[in-house]
Amino acid sequence: MNTKSALLVGVGGQGAILTAKILVNGLMRAGYDVKMSEVHGMSQRGGSVSTQVHWGEKVYSPVIGKGAADLMVAFERMEAVRYADFLKPDGIAVINDYAIPSSTIAAGLVEYPDGCLEAMQSKFKCHSLNAAEIAMELGNSKCMNVVLFGAMTAALNFGDIDWEDVIKETVPEKFLELNLRAYEAGRKAVLG
Repeated sequence: MNTKSALLVGVGGQGAILTAKILVNGLMRAGYDVKMSEVHGMSQRGGSVSTQVHWGEKVYSPVIGKGAADLMVAFERMEAVRYADFLKPDGIAVINDYAIPSSTIAAGLVEYPDGCLEAMQSKFKCHSLNAAEIAMELGNSKCMNVVLFGAMTAALNFGDIDWEDVIKETVPEKFLELNLRAYEAGRKAVLG
């Protein structure tokens, strides 16, 4: 197997790093060599966050160059566009149809851009879902990241890994049932 790579992007506080850790734990459990890199930026202030994960038989670096990611999971639709040039032309994007205004947008200095999803769909194979709405239907907006994780595993057809077991090992016990339901809801959103 050649190496594969995933880029998880979002805004600070959305759970992109926990999602990447679930992914890494499952891939390592399946016997892959895995490398992960995190960039937090101004994440504590609502800034951009990106996590890069590389896996395969032998991986030498977690860094994903432009045009090299097999998969992008965007926790916010403007972040999908911001990082689009890292996705391979035949790559897959899982996009949360959700907007978080940046500080300049919130201050009224610029407007949130229209057409983010359409721009991505015109260039890449995309699966879009409103993970925030799904999470709220499950009773807790904080499980939005695991909804997106479920969507990601369905989009990439990661059928050979017991992701529910990995989630059990990774998330705190008190949130386990909610996160298992979130995982299934995300898978269902992609698989139908």
